[in-house]
Parts: sequence; structure tokens; C-alpha cells
Amino acid sequence: MEKPLTQHMRGDGAPLSLKEYERAGGYQALRKALKEMEPKAVTTLVKESNLRGRGGAGFLTGMKWSFVPMNVPKPKYLICNADEMEPGTFKDRILLEQTPHQLIEGMILAAYAIQADQSYVFLRWAYKLAAKVITQAIEEAYAAGYLGKNILGSGFDLDMHLHTGVGRYMCGEETALLNSLEGKRATPRAKPPFPQISGLFGKPTIVNNVETLCCIPHIVNRGTDWFKNLSPGADAGTKIYGVSGKVKKPGAWELPMTVTMRELIEDYAGGMQDGLKFRGALPGGASTDFLVEEHLDVRMDYTGVAAAGSRLGTGTMIILDDHTSVVGFVRNLEHFFAQESCGFCTPCREGLPWIEKVLHTIEIGEGKPEDIKTLEFHTKYLGPGNTFCALAPGAMEPLQSALKYFRKDFEELIRHKISA
Repeated sequence: MEKPLTQHMRGDGAPLSLKEYERAGGYQALRKALKEMEPKAVTTLVKESNLRGRGGAGFLTGMKWSFVPMNVPKPKYLICNADEMEPGTFKDRILLEQTPHQLIEGMILAAYAIQADQSYVFLRWAYKLAAKVITQAIEEAYAAGYLGKNILGSGFDLDMHLHTGVGRYMCGEETALLNSLEGKRATPRAKPPFPQISGLFGKPTIVNNVETLCCIPHIVNRGTDWFKNLSPGADAGTKIYGVSGKVKKPGAWELPMTVTMRELIEDYAGGMQDGLKFRGALPGGASTDFLVEEHLDVRMDYTGVAAAGSRLGTGTMIILDDHTSVVGFVRNLEHFFAQESCGFCTPCREGLPWIEKVLHTIEIGEGKPEDIKTLEFHTKYLGPGNTFCALAPGAMEPLQSALKYFRKDFEELIRHKISA
């Protein structure tokens, strides 16, 4: 089983130095692209590889790049979204801390494809070690001639900067990230115009996730057929999957996108802890719908998870066990989303705190039968098309699916209060 993203990681978890990365074949893709390929050819290669964005939305990466106008004045911007704030998600942290030059090479290749001359790593504030590692790696790349003016004698220029965010979940939304990077409040922008046309400081901009960018050097080096064959299914390449919750071995693993939920939980995460049973899982972070026991053999690719009624998202499962209160589980998530709302639109700003309050009331045994209808109303009122961005609709996914699969848990807490 090939693991291109993680195969050269050191056993002690320390970051690969520039020399170690080069010995493993690092920066050969950059040399190949700059010497043998036109920018458009790099975009075409990535488009034909069927690489889908690994940040959650799953949009085709090469297609996204193709929307950037080429014959316009610079600057143009390439931004790595390393603001990994999705609860239950920790896959990018591994790549940032252990293979920083893989990310940097991927960013340079992406910048070359769209002819960007400025790039940023927008990093989550809490990733202190990652900040230190990325800073050192950028300095090494400049010293080796991989960044700066006339990279490897190609005439292509690129500067790279590390920007540490201030800790807002909203910055995971690319236009809110752009506002934050400009020094403004992290609120989403109206689309159109899309960032590919008018992004950072009104200039053409591409925002890609860490894991997405780390795939690029391998695609350029080894081609589209190789990348597609890593996962002989609907989606191409490998994926870093994570499992958290009351399993025996929580963690993250790079696997083909043909792996099932059951395999992830039982074979890699070691199964449930002794005395506990599986009830459900959020398959792609906190803002995805629950899948339950009947879905355990669903393949963890974009098509399979969507057909089961959820989203692959970041591919990092949060497990619900039979000793954990479903109501408390969901209330905790809604508390997070309520805190992280930017407050820009009314349904999200007012609705999420109210949902949290209703769930808390049920959790402590003071709920009323009509509270369930109130929650159901809000899952629609805060659903897609009713808010300015996807934060509130994402927050509704665990709630609406909990009401679908675990409604009796809600009703039992309310019934217990009435009969007491």
C-alpha cells in the first residue's frame, strides 16, 4: 500500500529537514515543472488527476485553478488554508509538523500553475510547533533557491509568508480567511466575485487546504494514472483519515479512499473500548451528519458517504458510544458553533445560541415535548440557503441527524422530567 503523503515521515515525529526531504525525492517535481512544463500544463495535469480538495468541500482542485485569469497584472496570491479549526480534525497538523517541505513544494507548484508571485500559509493560532517548523522550512527553502527571485533559474518569482490566525473557526471559510488576512473582521464575503477573480486585496487568489497541496508534488512526479490507481474507486489518491472518541487506538492513517468505516474503526482504531458499543459517528468532523451501525460498510469516499446521507468532510470521524449522552454530545457541538458564529447574519447569530439553550434544557431534565419541534424547525431555518455562509448549515447536520437516528434519546429525557 503506497502512502505518498506520509511514507517518509520519521518515526520520532520530528520534521524532515530540507536535506532529508531532498534525499527522499523532494523538489524534483518543482524542477520538472519549471524546466519541462508550462503553467497551464500543471493545471491540466492536476485537473486530469481528479484530485478533490481535502479541506471538506471536495471541489476539483485543477478546476478551481483553471478559473484564475492568466494575463492580468500581478500580484496574484496562493494561500494555504492551515486554519484547522474543525472539531475532531487533526490530519493537517501531522503534515505541517512533520513534512513542511512537502507542503512548501506543493505551494510553489500551485503558485507556478496560476502564476502567483505571493503566497501565505494561514496557520491556526494554537499550532505553535507547526509555526516553528514552517518558519524554519521557509527559511531553508529561500536559502536553497526554491523561493524568492528567479527560482532555479526559471525566471519564476515567489515569496512565501507565514500568517498566524487569531483563532476563529470562521477563517476556515475562504473569503472570511481573506478578510482576516487583510486585517479585517473574519466575516464571509458575497460571491460573486469569487476569489479566483477578486480575492486577497482584490487580486486573483487561490485558497487550498494543506493536505490538498501536499498531493501536488506526487502528481507532477508520477502522473495522473498513478494517482488515480491509488484508490481504484470513484475518487483518486490517498486520504489521511482520523478517528477520535472512545476507541482503543485513536489516531490518523493515510489510506486508499476505498476504506470503509468498519475497517477504520476496527482494524486501525482497534475497535471500541472495552464495555462500550458503537452507536454512530460523524464521518468528517463536527459539521457532518451522523452515520450509524447500518452504514459501517460504507466506503469513505465522497460518493459513498454522500449516498449514505452525510459528507466526507475532512475524513476525520468522531465516534459516539452507548455510554455517552447523545443530547450532551450534540449540545457540546452546538455550543462550539454558537461561540464561533461571526454574527454577520441573523439566523446564525440568534439561532445557534437558542438551539444550545434548548438542548441544555433537555439535557438537565427540564425539557418539554414541543422542544423537539423547535429543534426541527431550526434545522430547516438555519439550513442551506437561509444563511450567508455554510457555518450554520454545517452546525445543523449533527443535530438533524441526531433527531433522525436518536430521537428516542431526546424523548426519554423529556418523558423522565414529566413523570418525575
